[in-house]
Amino acid sequence: MKVLIIDDERLARKELSNLLAEYKDIEILGEAANADEAEEMIDKLNPDLIFLDIQMPGKTGFELLETLERTPKVIFTTAYDEYALKAFEFNALDYLLKPIEPKRLTESISKIRKEVEAQEEHQKKSNQLTVNDQVFVKDGDNCWFVKLKDVRLFESDGNYIKVYFDKNKPMIHKSLNALDEKLDNKHFFRVSRKHIINLEWIDEIETWFNGGLMVKLKGGDKVEVSRRQATKFKDLMSL
Repeated sequence: MKVLIIDDERLARKELSNLLAEYKDIEILGEAANADEAEEMIDKLNPDLIFLDIQMPGKTGFELLETLERTPKVIFTTAYDEYALKAFEFNALDYLLKPIEPKRLTESISKIRKEVEAQEEHQKKSNQLTVNDQVFVKDGDNCWFVKLKDVRLFESDGNYIKVYFDKNKPMIHKSLNALDEKLDNKHFFRVSRKHIINLEWIDEIETWFNGGLMVKLKGGDKVEVSRRQATKFKDLMSL
């Protein structure tokens, strides 16, 4: 998380910088002593988060935010509590009173971590492919547009993946791990190191060696569910 500290008091900047040094996932890009300096640094360095003082010579922290085209996440730092309501009108993540207490700073950092994780999860889900999506598959001179609901199985083969649909099994240059991250886990399941199956294509399931399972897909393909994945698979398929 890339951070910029904006405060007209040098000692306040140094104190906050020392407190933030305890957090290994935070990188301090720099410090600004006024809004004009801050505006230039934000445009140049593109921080994820700014710690922003409100009362500064020249423009206030609020006036700075009004001039920005892209606003980073904001935690206000101030000696005055009367600005709290206005601060949250600017969608501030938190409002820290000086002198900043380490415990309150930890609460703020935890809050922003949760927000970042939620945004990443949302982004991941929005980028996922569902069974209703259509994908382009090319193998040599042959090309197909395939709906994922028609793909029953993905099989890893070295640096390639074999895509099973109809009577076709073209190879695409992609890792199974990368594909697993893109597929909707409500419909596709990683049964082993080598296979991902379409759950809607399951025909039969039977117990197998060493606590694993054997899944038979419509069309006749049989795929072993590893012992490690068998428990997750049972939980997923149970009421």
